[in-house]
Amino acid sequence: MVTEYPWISVSGFGAHIKSTPRTLVIQKKNIIEEYPLPEVKTLLVIGGHTLHTTAVLNLLRHGACISFFEADGTPAGTIRPNADRNLMELYEFQKTIPRQRFAVALARTSVQARIFFMEREEELNNIRLFYEGELEFLRKGREELAFLIKLDEIRRLHRLTSDMYYEIMSRNLPADLGFRRRGSRPHLDPVNAMLSFGYAMLFGNCIVAAIGAGLDPDGGLLHDGKDSLIHDLIDPLKPAMVDTVVFRLARESLHEEDYELTPGRCILSDDLIRELTARLHASINPDIINRLVISLVTSIRTGSEFTVQY
Repeated sequence: MVTEYPWISVSGFGAHIKSTPRTLVIQKKNIIEEYPLPEVKTLLVIGGHTLHTTAVLNLLRHGACISFFEADGTPAGTIRPNADRNLMELYEFQKTIPRQRFAVALARTSVQARIFFMEREEELNNIRLFYEGELEFLRKGREELAFLIKLDEIRRLHRLTSDMYYEIMSRNLPADLGFRRRGSRPHLDPVNAMLSFGYAMLFGNCIVAAIGAGLDPDGGLLHDGKDSLIHDLIDPLKPAMVDTVVFRLARESLHEEDYELTPGRCILSDDLIRELTARLHASINPDIINRLVISLVTSIRTGSEFTVQY
């Protein structure tokens, strides 16, 4: 039976990434991992490592993409094989579509995905997360999004509900982890650090699907700037594919030896990263990502409804 590796991640520092014509070889300290090149679809390189040019060339020859991230999960860039077709047509379509319609769909689904996740957490753990009025506010915000016209208004409400979500979820975590809300980089607590690591994994999977479909990663609908479309697409997927893993791990099995707090940032241990990666492999669903990208492409080309599943 052939094992397919939709994505492989190398994180931290100090790994050597090389290859033979048929095998990708990753060596970190005394651990050597080997993967058949024809089965590798995406390589995610997070942090500082030695990457041999032969590995890059052999991965590209086999149709794989390589995405690079800073150590804290900030996207840096992607190398991909030469396109088999002209992408300019879809790029031009993407520039002319009404952003408001797509932004509303993405923002509403993101709010709904977070509400669903929090309600499920309450049910599964027999706890109460919401203070009085918070759930009603989030539901009302979700419905109000459909009536907003200006992108700035949509973004402001989307940002407000997202901030509320992380603050509410922090109530179900040990206080000594130091997580109160979603913070900016560099992260000073292990929960934010794990979230960024997980979002980097999700980002890497999504950018490969978007580029493969001929979309412009910088042509955002809800967000603006570099890779803005990818941030659009992963936002409603975060709770089910990343947050469920990170919050459960933080709540049930995170120990002091799993991370190091320095004056500048929180550093996750290699063992924690391996555990986190294994869980993310099980939770990040490429089929859902592909369906989301296909729905967007179809809607751009035909004007049909853009449906977002999570």
